[in-house]
Amino acid sequence: MTEHTFPLIEVSGDAYQMGYQHGAQAADLVQKYLLWIERLTGKSMDLLCQNAMAFLPMMEKLSPAFVEEVRGLADGAGIGFEEAVLCQARAEAARVHEGGCTAFALTGSSTADGLPLAGQNQDLETEYADVAILLHVKPTDGRPRALIFTFAGQLGYSGMNQYGLAHFANALYDFQWRSGLPHYPLKRVMLEQPNLEACIKLLKKHRTCSAANAVICDGKGNIGDVEIRPEGIAPFEDEHSDCRLHTNHYLTAPFANYETHSLPDSCPRLDRIRLLIREHWGEITVETMKHILADHHGDPGGICRHGEKNMHSISGYIAEPAKQVLHVRRGHGCLGTWQAYSV
Repeated sequence: MTEHTFPLIEVSGDAYQMGYQHGAQAADLVQKYLLWIERLTGKSMDLLCQNAMAFLPMMEKLSPAFVEEVRGLADGAGIGFEEAVLCQARAEAARVHEGGCTAFALTGSSTADGLPLAGQNQDLETEYADVAILLHVKPTDGRPRALIFTFAGQLGYSGMNQYGLAHFANALYDFQWRSGLPHYPLKRVMLEQPNLEACIKLLKKHRTCSAANAVICDGKGNIGDVEIRPEGIAPFEDEHSDCRLHTNHYLTAPFANYETHSLPDSCPRLDRIRLLIREHWGEITVETMKHILADHHGDPGGICRHGEKNMHSISGYIAEPAKQVLHVRRGHGCLGTWQAYSV
């Protein structure tokens, strides 16, 4: 680990062993993450844990292995099982929703080599960077290896697996909280899938309690985008089949009527990244996308976000599925440091 990268936590074995190793290696950061959840939400730890435990039966139904990994995490980090469950349902336990983010997936005629690229800027409060990690999981039970950008103690977030299946996310607003799965366990199980089609089947099968958008690619060159609400999902077909671009407002016909433009900069950011992608069409590389993710048009609410609605681009990712390489940036697009990791 260097000064300008996130801590890398590498784990292997069965589900419990991986959770235990994660907890043991990142115990101090897990405690800090729990403290940040409490401060962010303004709710007591007892209430947060009680709310989180209501999601446990749904997590069990989704993946018993996931819950076993949570048990290992609790033991390894020296925290209660309820606190470990809370790490998997931070936003849902408090019923708070936050985040900006600009995400993309490109393939075929859009890229210089015809191979897929996907990624995003991650826009959150700056404190999240202090508890962020890269979690490299290497299961011995038949599930694929995966590299996940997440927060200490949280088992699922954005990343890529050994099949080149990668997914990234945009916050969506304008929804009513309902009974359903938290997004983070579902994100982890998505990284156990072999391809885009399997991910869409998974999202169709499991209802969530809140809204979000998923941008997905796989090692075969397939790309997709799915808007997710408690009512169901709606795949988004962009203006070109080799491109999927999304920010923080609904774009699909089934969900467009829910939009109230809760995040006013979302439409201008989408327009801006569309313009930049068109300008570089057919020549786009990893370096091209690094520059686009550093764009300041609309500052402080640009693609490279600098504090609009108290959110900053704390990190960024670019996946090269065909090469099983994930590029991760710590910090703003204009100032941060990129590092390449092999899955």
